[in-house]
Amino acid sequence: MTYETLTLTIEGPVATVTMNRPDKMNAMNAAYFGEMQAVFAAIDDNPSIRAVILNANGKHFTAGLDLMDTANVMGDTSGDPARARDRLRRRIHWLQDAMSVVERCRVPVIAAVHGACIGGGIDLIAAADIRIATTDSWFAIKEVDVGIVADLGTLQRARHVLSDGLVRELALTGRRVEAAEALSRGLVTHLHESRDALMAAAQEMAALIASKSPLAVVGTKAVMNHARNHTIEDGLEYVATWNAGMLIGEDLMKAAAASMTKQPADFKDLLAG
Repeated sequence: MTYETLTLTIEGPVATVTMNRPDKMNAMNAAYFGEMQAVFAAIDDNPSIRAVILNANGKHFTAGLDLMDTANVMGDTSGDPARARDRLRRRIHWLQDAMSVVERCRVPVIAAVHGACIGGGIDLIAAADIRIATTDSWFAIKEVDVGIVADLGTLQRARHVLSDGLVRELALTGRRVEAAEALSRGLVTHLHESRDALMAAAQEMAALIASKSPLAVVGTKAVMNHARNHTIEDGLEYVATWNAGMLIGEDLMKAAAASMTKQPADFKDLLAG
């Protein structure tokens, strides 16, 4: 399938999703939101994919929402005011899903950021599992500067990556965070000197993840996502139940044998749904 705003490439067990509106700073138009949902549905339906890299073409990662396409992004707002607001609420949920698909993706997603990552870009990378960037990257929660409340996940997810006080400062001021601060604050885990070096690092990390038991990787992501919104006791019960269902399988023995022989294990793909 071809996409208007994205490209999807699959090399072995690694999928790469690339935002592809470089002439528009990869601004997120109405087509983008539908295509993100479609591309991640395709990834989840492919049992051979074990890791995803999310990146962008052009000079910048993304300028966030395409303000020139706001009317199409928001959808039809005409009609009875109460009914129009109900329709808009459902539309916002649809827009949110374009970010949430990254978090819900069963395999880990690595966001590889270069240049500017603004507004909706923060919503997007906050939903990723791992964030790495170039030394010339910068980040900003800019919704306050265009008169709206960030509503696609930043205010909910970034608080689990950064301190609550810092998220409040950034969301209320819209100030720019340079790469060095992003690293020191934990927004990203590694910096690289160029986009080529960034992508090489992302591919190396994705390949390393893909070499592990896919059952263990999928389970680790699911358990960590669950733990974020539950008590420790709930999380322990969840992982106990998860492992009770998953430990009695061939991957544990394969991993143990690989560790003893110092040879890579050959894990089977997950089953298709």
